Amino acid sequence: MTDPFRLDGKRALVTGANTGIGQAIAVSLAQVGAHVIAAGRSSCAETLQLMGAGSELRMDLADPAGGVKAIAGAGPLDILVNNAGIIRRSDSIDYTEADWDDVLNVNLKAVFMLSQEFARDAIARKAEGRIVNIASLLSFQGGIRVPAYTASKHGVAGLTKILANEWSAHGINVNAVAPGYIATNNTAALRDDPKRSAEILARIPAGRWGDPSDIAGAVTFLCGPSSGYVTGAVLNVDGGWLAR
Repeated sequence: MTDPFRLDGKRALVTGANTGIGQAIAVSLAQVGAHVIAAGRSSCAETLQLMGAGSELRMDLADPAGGVKAIAGAGPLDILVNNAGIIRRSDSIDYTEADWDDVLNVNLKAVFMLSQEFARDAIARKAEGRIVNIASLLSFQGGIRVPAYTASKHGVAGLTKILANEWSAHGINVNAVAPGYIATNNTAALRDDPKRSAEILARIPAGRWGDPSDIAGAVTFLCGPSSGYVTGAVLNVDGGWLAR
């Protein structure tokens, strides 16, 4: 009997795979047999070492069109994980147009353009595929001082649904995972602040910060045969934060 969680023979590209959640996703996909292309604007050498195989692709999604060219040259893909993202913090009244454009280009425009390139190729080959986008708790909540990030992550949730509506009939499932508070470099300042960390933990029913592997496991499930009838979903992996 075929293991419903294996991805042997599948080729996957993970953006932002040089560290944190993206790195954990790449390693998890490799562990279940996928050939993983670790894409990032900086070196993914550590990720390749952890995977023990795979390949690397330099890709700066500040230029979404350049990202499309990179993915087009990567060869046929079975899986695309749109993980790369940036955040800029400022009071909304002071938020600059440049910061707005930078965040939306990486977090939303590039997600659409890479997904579009992936789907065009898969449909032309009559091949099934999986797209998994990384959303956020701020796909559902407003947050403070991150207007572009919040707008982009709301957009990722909506984009996931419309692409699932259009492409699922072609055998391309499109889903998203919305991480909660995860122990990565991006949250180090929060975790190092005893007061803020305690406030966050008090709201999380699971009583702990998430680990990048928690997100990687959910993404790996959505990339495999076991999730064949799951499409258009935004899966919260947040220790119960949104349920509180």
